[in-house]
Amino acid sequence: MGKNLGEADLVEAKKRTEKLILQILKELNTEVFSFTLTKSKIKQLNNLNKNILVQHLDAKEWEKFTQDFIYNTNAIEGSTVKRDEVPEILEKSKAENDEEIETKGVAKAVEYIKSSKEELSIGFIKKLHKLCFEGSKVFAGELRNVEVVIRDFKGEIIHQGFQSSQVKPALEDMAKWYEKNKSKFKPIVLAAIIHNQFEHIHPFQDGNGRIGRLLLNYILLSNNYPPINVLLEDRKEYYLALRKYSKEEEIKPMVEFLIKQYKKTLKNVATKSIK
Repeated sequence: MGKNLGEADLVEAKKRTEKLILQILKELNTEVFSFTLTKSKIKQLNNLNKNILVQHLDAKEWEKFTQDFIYNTNAIEGSTVKRDEVPEILEKSKAENDEEIETKGVAKAVEYIKSSKEELSIGFIKKLHKLCFEGSKVFAGELRNVEVVIRDFKGEIIHQGFQSSQVKPALEDMAKWYEKNKSKFKPIVLAAIIHNQFEHIHPFQDGNGRIGRLLLNYILLSNNYPPINVLLEDRKEYYLALRKYSKEEEIKPMVEFLIKQYKKTLKNVATKSIK
């Protein structure tokens, strides 16, 4: 402080500064939509993925998972269909009301993501929505042109979706980000990020929660991971994790939540012993 530096000192100071800048660049941030993650933060998140044992589902387990998923994902959004009614509805040749249409629709969407090789895109997202809601919602498969707010199970507003004029470009950005950055993240972390951002955008007039939960499973399955069922009984923690992302740009709560749901999913559908 207050010292005049000679030419040699200035050169040395410049070298130190350049070294410091290079060190900072080494910790180059990865942009995640409106915020950034450092390499060390990504490593911490990816390390959470080590806490799970990947175990794939056989045909019988897939059948039970699908029925459990249909019940929970619809019930979270207010469906009155009971768990033991799901198999009977799926066996029907024709649905009798909107709730039955959506029960059968989610089943079609689950079957689609199981084998789909389609890339993440607006077209893919709209197709999932149409599979789920064609026949029950007049806007099935169409991005919204109205403004929406998101409420929790108590009816409290927890988030306002993107302006309708920004929905399409926001989804395009999300798809581009996924393609560019997917190799940097472990599957559950990647699924959490995309799920959170999709819900943050809220691109449809209704049905966003169900499509978001299908999307997170599409990402897991695309990365050779088994699917996750978000349970109705855990929806409070689920909403809190979504709020952490929307309000504080925190991803960790959702990653931790999904890992817990993954373990519960395996226990619920396993036909063999789980260690």
